[in-house]
Amino acid sequence: MALILRYAVRSDLGLVRSNNEDSVYAGPRLLAIADGMGGHAAGEVASKIVIGALEGLDEDRHVGDLMSALREAVLEANRRIAEAVQKSKELEGMGTTLTALRFSGTQVGLVHVGDSRGYVMRGGQLSQITHDDTYVQHLVDSGKLTPDEAKDHPRKSVILRALLGSEVEPDVSIREARAGDRYLLCTDGLSDVVTAETILETLRISDLQESADRLVELALRGGGPDNVTVIVADVLNARVGEHTDDLPVIAGAFVDPAAADIPGADSAAERAARLARPPASSEPSTPDKPGRRRRPWRTLLIVLSILVVLMAGLGIGYKVTRAYYFVGRDGTEVAIFRGVNTQFGPLKFFTVYQNTNLAVADLQPAVRSQVQAGINADNKADAERIVARLHDQLLPICSVVPPAPTATPTPTVTHTTPRTSAVHASLPTRRRISTTAKSTAKTTARTTPKTAPKTAATTSPPTSASPTPSPGQQVDVNCRQG
Repeated sequence: MALILRYAVRSDLGLVRSNNEDSVYAGPRLLAIADGMGGHAAGEVASKIVIGALEGLDEDRHVGDLMSALREAVLEANRRIAEAVQKSKELEGMGTTLTALRFSGTQVGLVHVGDSRGYVMRGGQLSQITHDDTYVQHLVDSGKLTPDEAKDHPRKSVILRALLGSEVEPDVSIREARAGDRYLLCTDGLSDVVTAETILETLRISDLQESADRLVELALRGGGPDNVTVIVADVLNARVGEHTDDLPVIAGAFVDPAAADIPGADSAAERAARLARPPASSEPSTPDKPGRRRRPWRTLLIVLSILVVLMAGLGIGYKVTRAYYFVGRDGTEVAIFRGVNTQFGPLKFFTVYQNTNLAVADLQPAVRSQVQAGINADNKADAERIVARLHDQLLPICSVVPPAPTATPTPTVTHTTPRTSAVHASLPTRRRISTTAKSTAKTTARTTPKTAPKTAATTSPPTSASPTPSPGQQVDVNCRQG
């Protein structure tokens, strides 16, 4: 009996990001999801290009070698990314993950690059059918981390492979499709926030759209730190005469009409963009949540650089790091750096992108320590915003005491009789005598014979209880020069 697919899609900005860099396509033969990275416009461009390149696999035609067809489609998508970067240097460093399923009879081909995941629920049990190309997964595979430790690792979003326009070999495999299987494709906006146990429980909801919506809502309840996109699809036995050519569902960045202007958005992608949308009940929901990322999730690709050093030089590693920016210290000044804030011995994975002429010493202490450690940015524009905020966190300008006027020379006292007024007259006009000194002077005046010299008149005035700063001295050391 022939098998057919029924599917539902949901894509959401999340609660942190300002734009959706995920692209998704679900059709009668193809399910594909891509999570873009590389900055405010570049990430969504990369994911659009890749989905546009794969969309042709959904056509109703015989695929002789399913694995070869998937591999060739991915390599073509990667070539289009390289072409787009070559035409527009502003896109340099962009990239995307990809996880896609192509159904053909009782076979399903799987292609995977990055950390977007694929799951299958069969017989009530959930199995992950993709292997994360991440630094943390590498540590788990090598026995250096347990799966539980990996969940909260600070670098769990560091990926080792992505479609960047440079050479990459995707993982391709063939699986058996069975009626009753339920597949889930998702970006890490879901899998990083919602546990596998909760995902399984939610996939048991019979209605496809309700299940997809619930998964996204759970990710949002968990903080929604990233874009979150899901495809939930059922494999069913087709009834006699049942129509299998349902309209594709597209969502996320791929629904943007600007995709037609992107290199690689060929006629297949244009046709998808022109397709009539499904009814409201099955159309993907893409609400614009206020106050949205970054994606802190793509700030480091250190391990990729390490592996490339060991196996093929620094070419690919350097290309990957070009997608990232941070604000840090360059000597005595604040600077914007391009790359990842990591160094192994003499090997640095960053370069100075722009000096700011802002002195680190002029920053408030708390902010100064952050700059010295390095402040990660989502992209170049975010780095520039960080620098702009630093200008609002400067120390106050130092106050300087003006030079005191020259004191009048002490007049010579000629009185033979002690007089308090003579004592005061002998002192510089800007000095004050402490209480103790005044008492001593008065006592001496009363007890000394009239012919004796006046001790108080020739004694140096004691230091004031509140000393005045010397000319040019800073009143507050926690300040900056104007």
